[in-house]
Amino acid sequence: MFKALYRKSFITLYLSVLRPCFVMAQATNTTFASGSLDADKYSVAYVTVPNNDAAKALAHGLVKEQLAACVNIIPQVTSVYVWKGEVNEDSELLLMIKTRTSQVDRLTQYVRSNHPYEVCEVISLPIKNGNPPYLKWLGENVPEKDCSDCHK
Repeated sequence: MFKALYRKSFITLYLSVLRPCFVMAQATNTTFASGSLDADKYSVAYVTVPNNDAAKALAHGLVKEQLAACVNIIPQVTSVYVWKGEVNEDSELLLMIKTRTSQVDRLTQYVRSNHPYEVCEVISLPIKNGNPPYLKWLGENVPEKDCSDCHK
C-alpha cells in the first residue's frame, strides 16, 4: 500500500513541480535547437527583378544600408502574371532577403525607390523558427528600427 501511495505521490510531484521546472529551464536555454523564442522578430522578404544587374544593385544596397543581413539571388525564375489586362510570362530572378520585421517598411521603401519596375513585388513572411546563432547574426547586422525614422 505504501508503495502505491509513494508512486502516486511521486507522479503528482513530478507533474506539478518537477516537470514545469524542466520545461522552464529548457525555454530559457539559449542553446535551444531552434530559435522559436524569437518568432516574428525576423522576416524574409521576396522581390523579383528583371536581370542580374538589378538584382546585384538592390542586394548590395540593402546590405550596405543595413536593411538586410543577407540577400540570396536566385536565378531562372519564370513568372506568369496579369499586367494591364494581359497575361505575361517573363524570366526573372528572385531576391530572398533576410531582415528584421521592424525594418520591412524601410526595406520596402528602399526597394520601391531603386527598382526598375513600375510596380515591384515586395512581400514578406515572418521567420517562425530558425538556427539561434544565425538569427543572432541576423540581428547583429540589421539594427532595430531607429525611432527618428518612425515619423517619416
